[in-house]
Amino acid sequence: MPATDPYTVRLAPGVHAYVQPDGGWCLNNAGFISDGGATLLVDTTATERRARLLREAILLAGVELPRTIVTTHHHGDHTYGNGVFLPEATVVGHEACRSEQLAAGHQLHLIWPQTDFGDIGIIAPSVTYSDRLTLHIGETEVRVIHPGVAHTLGDSVVHLPEHGIVFTGDLVFQGGTPFVPMGSLRGSLRALDLLRSLDASVVVPGHGPLTDPSAYDTTERYLRYVTELAEASYAQGLTPLEAARRADPGEFGKLRESERLVANLHRAYAELAGEPEGSPLDLITVITDMTTMNDGVPMACHA
Repeated sequence: MPATDPYTVRLAPGVHAYVQPDGGWCLNNAGFISDGGATLLVDTTATERRARLLREAILLAGVELPRTIVTTHHHGDHTYGNGVFLPEATVVGHEACRSEQLAAGHQLHLIWPQTDFGDIGIIAPSVTYSDRLTLHIGETEVRVIHPGVAHTLGDSVVHLPEHGIVFTGDLVFQGGTPFVPMGSLRGSLRALDLLRSLDASVVVPGHGPLTDPSAYDTTERYLRYVTELAEASYAQGLTPLEAARRADPGEFGKLRESERLVANLHRAYAELAGEPEGSPLDLITVITDMTTMNDGVPMACHA
């Protein structure tokens, strides 16, 4: 039987991944690195309840609670639980992640008003960087790298070079459909080149089960599929919704959250129109079109 409860996987001495099945909307992954004293946490979760489960998992692993949280991007499913680890922890992230998180506020509450998110404050990074940042947890080197505009404006990749492990954030959705409307289609392809250059053998995706670098190839094929579909449909004068409804998903039909195709086409169309990467889209239109693609049913938050 597939796991349905969150679980912890020891990846290397002092390094753990925290996986939340099935990786759908609002069910992200996290991770933590510890030397037995200091602990660094990569991302939190979407609700207070789930953040407290993550807190318990860290303690059950026999390590200290985190003094540092590295945020891979601003979305609430990766950040809403930050407050559970304060005041002991300092939140670190890309400078654009901070501004995006403050601007978004309680955005998930607006999209999923029926979800019990709990007592959630918006705890944005208080320490920011622009390109690369190196942290040290005992003897473990933790490289935090900005891939450029990709899933969002302010993504971070967390790389442990000595262990061959990378936490990709939402640059990778293992078993799920990539999602780039708040970032860049072209930038996401460039980000895959960066991930490949790290030569990590263990890949902790933002959502879905643990994987390996083959996930980059699957993600790239999907992004190039969207690129080609967008170019043809844009030239025909089709709207993103019309293009998505006519499209043959082929091998990508088995991915979760297939409704994200239309959101990705909105981003592709904006780039074809010459808009800057990461320029704001009309979120209401994007969500409405995804709902239409989801047989008229609003996407469910699984947290």
